Amino acid sequence: MGRKKGRNISGWLVVDKPAGLTSTAVVNKVRWAFDAKKAGHAGTLDPEATGILAVALGEATKTVPFITEANKAYEFTIRLGAATNTDDAEGEIIETSDLRPAEDDIVAALPDFTGEIMQVPPQYSAVKIDGVRAYKRAREGEAMALAARPLFVESLELLSRSDADTVTLKMVCGKGGYVRSIARDLGDALGCKAHVLSLRRIWSGPFDLEDAVTLEDVEAGAKSPSIDDLLLPLEVGLAALPELRCTEAGASKLRNGNPGMVITADAEYGEEAWASLNGQAVAVGVYRSGELHPSRVFNREA
Repeated sequence: MGRKKGRNISGWLVVDKPAGLTSTAVVNKVRWAFDAKKAGHAGTLDPEATGILAVALGEATKTVPFITEANKAYEFTIRLGAATNTDDAEGEIIETSDLRPAEDDIVAALPDFTGEIMQVPPQYSAVKIDGVRAYKRAREGEAMALAARPLFVESLELLSRSDADTVTLKMVCGKGGYVRSIARDLGDALGCKAHVLSLRRIWSGPFDLEDAVTLEDVEAGAKSPSIDDLLLPLEVGLAALPELRCTEAGASKLRNGNPGMVITADAEYGEEAWASLNGQAVAVGVYRSGELHPSRVFNREA
C-alpha cells in the first residue's frame, strides 16, 4: 500500500512552543495532528526557546515568506558575568568576569544595538559554511570565523533587573536576528560577558500570544473534526500586503497563472499585493494598471 498523502487543508496554526523541542518537531506534530499533506513554519526557534511558532498548512505555506520577513519581538533574560560557547545556558562557560555594570550603563549601551547593525551569528547556529551547518562544525570542536550579517533592530529596551547578575530585555527586530548574539555582544560591550538564560518570542508579524495554542491543545484534538477550529485563515499571512478584490473572470485567469483584472484599492503601480474573491486569497503578485501579475497562486484543491 502507498503512503497516505494527507488532507488538503490550508491555514495557520500559531503554537506557543514549549522548551525542549525543535521547531521541526513541532511542525511534524502539527502535521500529524491535522493529517495535513503539507506543513512548514515561519522563523525557527532554538530548542530551549518558547513562544510564537507560526505553522503553515497546505496553501498557507506559500505565505511563509511574508511572515519570515516581518518584524518579530522577543523577551529574553541574560546572565551577566559569564560567556558560554553556545551563547546560552546550554553551553559550557568559556570566560567569566567579576564586573557588574550599573543599570544606567546597561541602558546607555542599548542604542548601539538598534537600527541597522552588523551581527555575527553564534558558533552554534544553522548558518551554512561550505554546505555544512555551523553547529555541526562547532560540535566537532571547530572554531569558525563567521561573517557578520546585517540586522535591523527596531528597539531594544531594559525591562527589569532582578539581581546583579540577571537582566531582562525586550527586542523588536527584522529577519535573521540572533538574540544569543545580542546577549554576547552586549556583555562584551559592557566588559562583563553575558549569555542568554531564557528566550520567549511574544509576537511574529501578525501573530501574537493571544492567537496561540499549546501542543496539549493540538494533541487533544488530533485527528478529530474539531481540530480545524484551531486554524487561522491563510489570508492572515498576507496582512502586510494590500488586498485587491478581483472579478470572477479575473480570478479564473489568475488561477491559471495569467494576469487577472482586479478592483484597485490601496496598491500602487508595481507594488506587491494579493487578490481576493469573496474574501479568499486567489493569488499574490505585482499590481500593474488594473491587473495583478501573479507570482503565487492559491489552489485549495491541490
